[in-house]
Amino acid sequence: MKQIIRTLSLTILSFQLFAQIPDTFQWLPDGSGYRDVNDDQIVEIALPANEEKVIVSKAQLTPSGGSALSVRSYTVSKAGDKVLIYTNTRRVWRYDTRGDYWVFDITSKSLKQLGKGLPESSLMFAKFSPDGKKVAYVSNHNVYAEDLQSQEIKQLTTDGTDRVINGTFDWVYEEEFDCRDGFRWSDDSKSIAYWQIDARKIRNFLMINTTDSIYSFNVPVEYPKVGETPSPYKIGVVDVASAQTKWMNIPGDPQNTYVPRMEWSGTANELVIQQLNRKQNESTLFYINTNDGSAKPFYTEKDQAWIDIKSRWESDPMGWDWINGGKEFLWVSEKDGWRHTYRVSRDGKKETLITTGNFDMINPVRIDEKNNAYYFMASPDNATQSYLYKASLDGKGAPVRVTPANQAGTHNYDISPLAKFGRHQFSNARTSPLTEWISFPKHVSIDPANSIAQSASKINASNTNIEFFKIKTDEGVEVDAWMVKPTNFDASKKYPIVFMVYGEPAGSTVRDTWGTGRNRLYAGSMADDGYIYASIDNRGTPSPKGSAWRKAIYKNIGRINIKDMDGAATAMFKQFAFIDTSRVAVHGWSGGGSSTLNLLFQYPQHFKTGIAVAAVANQLTYDNIYQERYMGIPQENREDFVKGSPITYAKNLRGNLLYIHGTGDDNVHYQNAEMLVNELVKANKVFQFMPYPNRTHSISEGEGTSQHLRTLFTDYLKKNCPPGAR
Repeated sequence: MKQIIRTLSLTILSFQLFAQIPDTFQWLPDGSGYRDVNDDQIVEIALPANEEKVIVSKAQLTPSGGSALSVRSYTVSKAGDKVLIYTNTRRVWRYDTRGDYWVFDITSKSLKQLGKGLPESSLMFAKFSPDGKKVAYVSNHNVYAEDLQSQEIKQLTTDGTDRVINGTFDWVYEEEFDCRDGFRWSDDSKSIAYWQIDARKIRNFLMINTTDSIYSFNVPVEYPKVGETPSPYKIGVVDVASAQTKWMNIPGDPQNTYVPRMEWSGTANELVIQQLNRKQNESTLFYINTNDGSAKPFYTEKDQAWIDIKSRWESDPMGWDWINGGKEFLWVSEKDGWRHTYRVSRDGKKETLITTGNFDMINPVRIDEKNNAYYFMASPDNATQSYLYKASLDGKGAPVRVTPANQAGTHNYDISPLAKFGRHQFSNARTSPLTEWISFPKHVSIDPANSIAQSASKINASNTNIEFFKIKTDEGVEVDAWMVKPTNFDASKKYPIVFMVYGEPAGSTVRDTWGTGRNRLYAGSMADDGYIYASIDNRGTPSPKGSAWRKAIYKNIGRINIKDMDGAATAMFKQFAFIDTSRVAVHGWSGGGSSTLNLLFQYPQHFKTGIAVAAVANQLTYDNIYQERYMGIPQENREDFVKGSPITYAKNLRGNLLYIHGTGDDNVHYQNAEMLVNELVKANKVFQFMPYPNRTHSISEGEGTSQHLRTLFTDYLKKNCPPGAR
């Protein structure tokens, strides 16, 4: 139900997606500079002088008799003597997580391909052993280890099939937990811990391809619908020398719990895992002794709604942040009503709040243990923005803002190890993204002539018609909103308004960042054509306003968010006399498509035209991890799912509806479109429907698709919600 950010995405949502593919930008271990790919070469840049040194040249990236490798990503061995290069990639659902891997030996200047004999572009998540002598990877759902000197390939698991998945994950773990890379080397390089997901009991959802062959054929996806039990998991530890796996003894029913996080604990022969119950409102951390497989719980947390497992870790969203020589770790929790970071003793018995205050820690950035500093993003005074803050790791004193006070908007930081330098990015709704390199702890640009402050002073602000404001509903709920007024706006006239909506816990639409206020589905300029464009953030969106705000939507998707959106819209109608309430349109994608339908059906007196894309029309059709996290289990509260589903209210349609869906959508299945069509037909409602054959949730594949979608959207909006002042 989450619209992935693409060229035609409707907005820039606030959630993060982790593909577990290393970026080409990587800090040097000592934080003195970084590596990147430049002109088809892997280079090292020393800071602050910006001196460049080629680590692997284009010629060295060219196999004998072949063309130069296109580097998708790379990793450097711990010793710095070998480079693991990822290339020739292929998509697995959302990301290009399989491909070919090569190793360049810096000492011998040799380039060798890994996995010879295995299918082309089939290797996943390859990584060096800590001693740099081997590389492990996954191919066809089995785990392999390859000796770099002899190039001997050892298959460590043999039972992998299309449904027994070793070292990676099934569709729903990938989609909803961001789990892709499913194995971890031990610190001594002798063993590998890995997930095994058994999807044999998960029913296939059959998509039908009718265009790539004269005869249609099925495209199966192992997809657990809400109410269906999850794929059971195992955690195995395989000895690399013998290829023998020992299975860990994890308490609980693996078909009614989840293990979304697992790492080696930093102590020999010990793993640490996070287990969630099926409703995802109870979290337990376990230490697992890999010698005998025994599990010991040491830290438990419960929530009346759900436990958010994201934004918990600094450098790797799949790992733990150990400090004080492994005697303590950092953990993020909403237990006091705000998202905060705690310093917890290894046994889980003592904890200290680090990010003190009545505000949310948005996400961690860097631990600087040497200087007793913890860097994180927050915005206590404006939920549409984000800034860098610093707190003391010992929990003493109040956090302080590090970002300059005169740069209002959204900031992103990538801080080097040991917190020497940082890559600082900034934008707001009127300022396109700017980047600078800074030094810490004083946040000083290392190139003042090209600093963000200097660059911002030289550019002209764009999108100057956008306004951010707060609006209060009749129920007293205050929401953030933005509005882009028409070009040559005249307050004495009336203009049509188009709302862009999302409204679910996966994303926010009201953010003071570049891209906000622009509709990439519209062919032309909405402002020049005389439209007001607007959006609001209802309760339940992941804004940094405290857990009560975010979790008010629990078991209420399709109701409380829709009520807030309508309440904010009607408050705007009262406050802004220039809005023509006879010309009110709304559009959204994925969860935003669901909100569009619900607004059109539940409040037809206010919303006259709607364009919904890839919507969940029936909440009982979506996947179990997402829907059960936010709505519960339908066997217990089915009525909440029914009351929140657009098909329940389809009979109320009064206005104009354009519904769009890709028939090859593996995320929000096309069956939602046909269920919706059936309800509208039953109620004798006239509407327009556009299926895109074999397109996925992004509706981006195929020649001419993006242009056609823009044309369709724009034409329908202009005909049914005419632009211009009156």
